[in-house]
Amino acid sequence: MTHAKTSTISPLDPAAAAPFYRQIYDRFRTAIASGLLKPGDRIPSARALTKELGLARGTIEAAYSLLAAEGYIEARGQAGTIVTPGLKPQTPIPSPMPPSNSGIAAVSFRPDSILPFQMGLPALDAFPRKIWARLGARCVRAMQPSDMVHPSVYGLQVLRAEIAAYLQISRGIACSPSQVFVTSGYRHTIELIVHALLKAGDRVWLENPGYPPTREILGHMTIAAIQVPVDREGVVISEGVKAAPRARAAVVTPAHQSPLCVSLSLPRRLALLDWAARNRAWVIEDDYDGEYRYVSRPLPALKSLDRDGRVLYSGTFSKVLFPGIRLAYLVVPETEIERFEQISQALAGGSPQLTQAMVAAFITEGHFARHIQRMRKLYAERREVTAAGLESVLGKHMRIDSQPGGMHLILRLQAHQSDRLLSARMREDGLYAEALTDWTMADDGASALLLNFTNIVSQRVAENLGKRILKLIEGQ
Repeated sequence: MTHAKTSTISPLDPAAAAPFYRQIYDRFRTAIASGLLKPGDRIPSARALTKELGLARGTIEAAYSLLAAEGYIEARGQAGTIVTPGLKPQTPIPSPMPPSNSGIAAVSFRPDSILPFQMGLPALDAFPRKIWARLGARCVRAMQPSDMVHPSVYGLQVLRAEIAAYLQISRGIACSPSQVFVTSGYRHTIELIVHALLKAGDRVWLENPGYPPTREILGHMTIAAIQVPVDREGVVISEGVKAAPRARAAVVTPAHQSPLCVSLSLPRRLALLDWAARNRAWVIEDDYDGEYRYVSRPLPALKSLDRDGRVLYSGTFSKVLFPGIRLAYLVVPETEIERFEQISQALAGGSPQLTQAMVAAFITEGHFARHIQRMRKLYAERREVTAAGLESVLGKHMRIDSQPGGMHLILRLQAHQSDRLLSARMREDGLYAEALTDWTMADDGASALLLNFTNIVSQRVAENLGKRILKLIEGQ
């Protein structure tokens, strides 16, 4: 048997724009295409390469999964992983991406990687893949010609019905299936709302700090974003009224404010609804992870208090299932169903019907509710061990906010530390972080790191990752 080869793989470039897993993929692919790695040659195990490169195991596995999916390598069990026998690559090898000249790398809010602390990722290791595969096989076997035509632009009817029933029970929202529109993600949801209800030049309240893609989308559609501060009770309604009393809409995250994770208090919920009713304005409720509250039962949705039909409720399957599913949903007021049907007919292409059928079956058979219950317990445990591990190593350099729920931690840095610089260095080192200042519209925002904990499996792992962060802090 040939020995595993690594000498043919060129070093990784921490200054490159491409993430480490992509660089590893490119280097193996180049070595195979150039003949440095030949069919049948054994390559290092993910564990061995993890140790050699000093990267996270998930980074190596992401690169190997991509190589295997494209047919470059094969896993042979105890015999190890080899270059696919008989392989004759025909595709041209792309040139390496040039190194970034910027001191701080640009942040992607939809990275295609799996890195420690990566925001937006649920616990991928805990997803019930066997159940999902069984449902997928059954849906494929049951497929009829009528299932192969263009999908409904509103969403598969059975899925819309299941979503409506789920929201009634779990979030206190009374709605009919016709009020539910299936979208391909949060961005699609916001675009649909803007086209249906707003026009160029309208003013919209946005939480500050808040989710950056929202203001990016509104900016592209020439909607004026009005920043409204957030405190311990959530978005400050009185400040919004002071800044733009006649704004056409407000985008809010009441369950867990994004990114500070505070919950919008009941008085402010009522004040927001009162403002919307009096001014005939719209409230867009982004309930991106409302299921994950650890100090008490999940709070009812703001939409459940809406008596005047002014709230549009946005939900997603990305956080409770996985982002690659590309499915979200929007609940519109009953009076606006026809308008949203018209806009959907004009602009939407519809999401794949097979995927929607699988999600509907996942909900119908009770797997969805059980999965959320398991994840709520798992995330509470992982949040605790991640916070404990990081505090034991980084306690002198930062403090961790106490939060009632959510899927990420907020690490407050000391005054002299730059969260943008530290997060950029972490990404270069194969870790993921987002800087709170990138979520803030003003330049005077507090310096803090946003770190997802859902894929950190133990306190020891958190401590080891904390040691890597400590080295970066000491080198700042």
